[in-house]
Amino acid sequence: MKQTVQKFAQAASVVMVLMLGMSQSAHAVIDGITGPTFNLEAKTGYISTADGNSQYVWGFANVVTDTVTTSTSATMQYPGPTLIVNQGDTVTVNLSNALPAPVSIIFPGQENVAVSTNIESQDGEVTREAMVGGNVSYTFIATEPGTYMYHSGTQQALQIEMGLVGALIVRPTVIDPFHQAYSHVSTSFDHEYLFLLSEMDPSIHAQVESQVLAGSTPAVDFSKYAATLWFINGRNGPDTLLEANVDWLPNQPYNIIPRMHPGEKLLMRVVSAGRDMHPFHTHGNNTWLIARDGRMLESAPGMGADLATSNFTLQTVPGQTYDATYEWTGKGLNWDVYGHAPGDPMEPHEYAPDHGKPFPEISAGVSLMLPNVLDIAEGQFYSGSPFLGSSEAPRPGQVKSNQFGGYFHMWHSHNEKELTNDDIFPGGMMTLVVIEPHGVVIPPTTY
Repeated sequence: MKQTVQKFAQAASVVMVLMLGMSQSAHAVIDGITGPTFNLEAKTGYISTADGNSQYVWGFANVVTDTVTTSTSATMQYPGPTLIVNQGDTVTVNLSNALPAPVSIIFPGQENVAVSTNIESQDGEVTREAMVGGNVSYTFIATEPGTYMYHSGTQQALQIEMGLVGALIVRPTVIDPFHQAYSHVSTSFDHEYLFLLSEMDPSIHAQVESQVLAGSTPAVDFSKYAATLWFINGRNGPDTLLEANVDWLPNQPYNIIPRMHPGEKLLMRVVSAGRDMHPFHTHGNNTWLIARDGRMLESAPGMGADLATSNFTLQTVPGQTYDATYEWTGKGLNWDVYGHAPGDPMEPHEYAPDHGKPFPEISAGVSLMLPNVLDIAEGQFYSGSPFLGSSEAPRPGQVKSNQFGGYFHMWHSHNEKELTNDDIFPGGMMTLVVIEPHGVVIPPTTY
């Protein structure tokens, strides 16, 4: 528990440093590698979990060639590299296999995937495999924009559990594909973030590691499967809040700290990459589900996302992907989130009917009262003020990680056990979204 508290403090300090900011306007985009040609290697490795343990995994690595020395390097990732292409691209994925078992890749949602391989005798397979030490190439045209996944098509129960899964993003053919998810303006957004949800049974990974070390073919009985670790983008909370590409998590480069200003629209690209449902809950407001499995929810071509549905919890089904938008203005709180007086100027996108309304605790005739300050245990992300963009000095002995007076909402799986790391709370499939006052610059990537 002490180690978990220390990790939260470390993650919080990273958030505070990152909020010191850049000097010009930017929009958050998703970390990944751009195509249309990708060279991946399937290999073994280890990841760190927020409970202080290490897990043996299999994963895809981006093969990088040094243009000067012509040497190559490939760091295994969990999950695999996010592949980003444009609508209409002819995408080629070259896969080499350094695993102790055959491996392959399938691309749900993509049509007419052509395969070439150095193995001749695989007719009739669902997908062509790369044998141990072999290779295979897959080619397809990315005809439809959206959020997809890719994963092993070989022994899927085992190999997806071991980590052979990643996200594929196809950007639309529009004027500004970095601010529009599909071909209609109703799918416009200001910032985008990836949420690849997965789970893990450590006993499975330990068993496979033992089998590999013994030189035997990996084989697992999944009838006793019981996950005890849950991840967003390959990290458990609170490691989700750490910087991307921190050197002590070399195989888990992606983080997840959604950030936005009031009135902006945040696009959630959600990939349900595991075997269980993970109802994902967004505290602070609802989301609008605008697409599922890379297809916009529209009633007819050209109508836009007119069939979008409002959700306070996304019911993520295993194997499916979702695009949902999230907005926050303070609407419905019935008080002015900025602490304005009635005659003060409006903030951008401020909810006008609440402008100048006092906070209930200081409203005449309102019975709502906050507890005595000596009876409150303030969290480290509380600025000391109820108003957005305002803060107060911490009390003696307190450390606060909210320099600019932002609002922090916890986003997490609504299956309560999935908020733990091996039964230790808090952790698991959890992160924080930060609503920041206008003027605080949001970096162009997830750090």
